[in-house]
Amino acid sequence: MSEGTAPATGDAAVIADAAARERLRYLRGSIDNLDAALVHLLAERFKCTQQVGELKARHSLPPADPAREAAQIARLRTLAEDARLDPAFAEKFLNFIIDEVVRHHRAIADRTLEEPDGAVGG
Repeated sequence: MSEGTAPATGDAAVIADAAARERLRYLRGSIDNLDAALVHLLAERFKCTQQVGELKARHSLPPADPAREAAQIARLRTLAEDARLDPAFAEKFLNFIIDEVVRHHRAIADRTLEEPDGAVGG
């Protein structure tokens, strides 16, 4: 097999030790479960931020709140350090989420401005 080429059946097939193959399957199953949990948590988070965006739009508040964002980033970096997760990675992850939330808030604000009665989601 050439370098950089994986076998068609996946790398578990090349592990001769049955216990190692089983451990790999177990760990990957855990990763799959955690990925599913992350997706569901993100969905719940975005449901909340959607409501924040609607509230901001109704009260003519700006889509972004730099002070809140900075506080959240500092808080998340501390949480990451406590969890032995790279704080720089945690910050990049949160910035990605914040950018998406602000984009949604801008879209909600734009939509609210277009509606004659200012109602959101109506």
